[in-house]
Amino acid sequence: MANRRNFIKQTLLGGAALTTAPSFGFHIVKKTKSNDLVLGHGDYKYRLDRDWAQISSLRTPLLNCHEMVMDSKGRLIMIGDDPRNNIIIFDKSGKVLDYWGTAYPGGHGLTLSKEGGEDFLFLTDSGWFLDKNGKWVRHNGRVTKTTTDGRVLFDIGHPQTIGIYQPGDHFCPTETAIGPNGDIYVADGYGMDYIIQYDSRGQYIRHWGGKDNADENYNLSNAHGVAIDYRDKDNPMVVCTSRNEQSFKFFTLDGKYVRTLHLPNLQVCRPVFDDNNLYAGVCWSQPKEGKTDWRDHTGFVTILEGDTMVSNPGGTAPEYRHGELQKAYQLPEKPILHGHDVCVDEDKNLYICQWNANKTPPLKLERV
Repeated sequence: MANRRNFIKQTLLGGAALTTAPSFGFHIVKKTKSNDLVLGHGDYKYRLDRDWAQISSLRTPLLNCHEMVMDSKGRLIMIGDDPRNNIIIFDKSGKVLDYWGTAYPGGHGLTLSKEGGEDFLFLTDSGWFLDKNGKWVRHNGRVTKTTTDGRVLFDIGHPQTIGIYQPGDHFCPTETAIGPNGDIYVADGYGMDYIIQYDSRGQYIRHWGGKDNADENYNLSNAHGVAIDYRDKDNPMVVCTSRNEQSFKFFTLDGKYVRTLHLPNLQVCRPVFDDNNLYAGVCWSQPKEGKTDWRDHTGFVTILEGDTMVSNPGGTAPEYRHGELQKAYQLPEKPILHGHDVCVDEDKNLYICQWNANKTPPLKLERV
């Protein structure tokens, strides 16, 4: 791994481009060695490329970039909540290859499923969107399975229809994860904070989480993300974000609590696993002094090796005292405004989707 990393580093340094392709209405910064911004710490440092996405504000407008995955062809697929194009597909140079979807005004979660050599997408509409007057509106959220070109295969709708929610209970899903046998785990992160498990055909199996459980380990507060942790191949686990608790909670595949990983001061989004690493966008962090509200730009990205925080691109360096993780904070320069998702390519470059970031397209963090 170290030899491969050094090779990548030498290749990037030797072949770094000094100009940027037109960004069609977004501010363009000419890149030179003198103004390259390197973020991160230790072995996880990255050169920030703000103008990676060669995107047109007229043809492919953006509101919020929520999540991104890489498919088997190496294409980077992004979901957002601009109703004129929910899905935008890039190549790794940042060129737009395709865009589709107008039926997901609350486009929020995006998960890739590989079945029989074919890629499928699970799109999560959270049920929240901005209307033409700039006001937040709630509608019924849903999860949709599609092909990568947008053909709908089936929907998972409101759980009231299967008797696990009562009339008036809000269903505002934010994320899905796909288990080793094809089971679908839905995080109702903006609704009732349950994790709802379905089989591969969308038939209900069980649910857990929510609030006010006798065992508080099962409580989830803003269950924003969910993913499957395959780092122990013999013991995969469901990892759930409890964002208001600044934590990830680990469960067995059938919903039994295992443990909690607390990340002080970091309101994290979904966990993203690659090799032994866990990556996550940090949507908010409170400053050392004063308080902020949800509209303020206080985010960055965090990276862990196993359970150990090793780098915070856009934030302060991880610090442990007597084995206890200390709070991390956004850098004063605010290079990342609200980290909402991280996508990792095969060269360990990162692509960062941001929420509430002035319609910013995805950023690239190039590993150095």
